[in-house]
Amino acid sequence: MTHVTIEHMILIPMLILQIFLFPLTANVMMSTWESARKNLALEEAASHLGSTVQQVYFLLDHKTVNGTLTKRTDLPMFIESLPYSGNATLKSVLDMTLDPTGGSSKLLEITLWLSETEITSTVQVLLGTNVLWQESTFQSYSQNAGVTATKLPNGTISISFVS
Repeated sequence: MTHVTIEHMILIPMLILQIFLFPLTANVMMSTWESARKNLALEEAASHLGSTVQQVYFLLDHKTVNGTLTKRTDLPMFIESLPYSGNATLKSVLDMTLDPTGGSSKLLEITLWLSETEITSTVQVLLGTNVLWQESTFQSYSQNAGVTATKLPNGTISISFVS
């Protein structure tokens, strides 16, 4: 009879512990997986947006091309039913590999963030010296979300987000 009592003293608390521990562990694992999935989707959106900016710039960066070009992105409006926003900053970069005379290129750093979370993603796009970034905000939930660029008479290409 003593064996039955010892077994109950050990197994019943273990059973109660498993009842609470299993849902808690499953919840933590699902939360981590969901956050990683959102992060990956936002990184993909930032990469696609950076590629779109670079394509628009290179299309207008030819002597024979003038005018304005607007490209709507085919990004999803929401990630896990949450909208995302973004902005960009333009920095000058000294690049000896592209121009041995010591010229500088410009680096556009695009940062996207997912609403109601702390998830952000940043991508960098290398552009030429004749680019001008107009302060603007990317809004994923806008029907016209995209990138617009205008080639100015002096050859400078002015780029901004369209919302």
